[in-house]
Amino acid sequence: MTSAEVAAYVARWRPSSVSAEAAAFAREVITAVAPQGRERAKNLLWAAGKLADWAIGLGLEAVPEVLLHPSVAERFTRCAPGLSPVARRTLRTNLRFIGRRVVPQLYPADLPLPRERAKAPYGPAQIDGYLALADAQPARERRMRAAGLVCLGAGAGLIRGDLRDARGSDVSARSGGVVVTVRGARPRAVPVLARYHARLLAAARSAGTGLICGGTDPGRRNLTNPLIIALDGGGGLPRLDTSRLRATWLAEVAELLGLATFMRAAGISCSQRLGDLVAGLEPAGEAGAVRLLGARRP
Repeated sequence: MTSAEVAAYVARWRPSSVSAEAAAFAREVITAVAPQGRERAKNLLWAAGKLADWAIGLGLEAVPEVLLHPSVAERFTRCAPGLSPVARRTLRTNLRFIGRRVVPQLYPADLPLPRERAKAPYGPAQIDGYLALADAQPARERRMRAAGLVCLGAGAGLIRGDLRDARGSDVSARSGGVVVTVRGARPRAVPVLARYHARLLAAARSAGTGLICGGTDPGRRNLTNPLIIALDGGGGLPRLDTSRLRATWLAEVAELLGLATFMRAAGISCSQRLGDLVAGLEPAGEAGAVRLLGARRP
């Protein structure tokens, strides 16, 4: 459909679902927008007409500077009766699109917000390097604590308080693998990736009921710093970062699950959608989780 045909469609738009005054407002603003295609024009006309019908009923003047003001459009999409959640989201998107083109002075450009990116995972050779540095520590206790730090981070994804709170008694061989019991704000049982089983069990036996990473007070924020310093810079390795250890675990688990293949096949790129889907599913029990994430592969 040509631009002239779209413009003619807009000029003819007089639905029975909105008042004549609301339809006239919609035709005026959508003519200014000059949408590409009849379907796009229809959707924008519907959004503007619905907004105008609601606002005129409240006594607001049917001019773009009033009805397309962000506060009016937002109140409409939140408060107008009889709209489904999907319709509200669609209306908000379309009204913002119209407003930015008809009354741009009311819609300053959005400033980009900082977004924390996932840390890059370590490669297998780097993890082997950190474990070799742990083995080279002069005292046995330091060797066990350093290996435990690497194994809890890269093998079970523990970080921050969960990492500092982990005790030797929280690690056990059961359900066909090795499991770390995590306490605190997000209590859970985490299967340990198979390649870290032996080292983490040894570190747990060494710690007994004490903290695997050393110290006596898990509330100390710098509890892991001495171990990180001990493993720093050897063999050309970057400084050890517990966030990158967790990213290493996440990447390996994602590969085990075939997550990239699934997301590409499903056409999903947003993790929020996955979160919405998973919220309605029941996770497997411990034995199933170990088979999926912590069992030795043939």
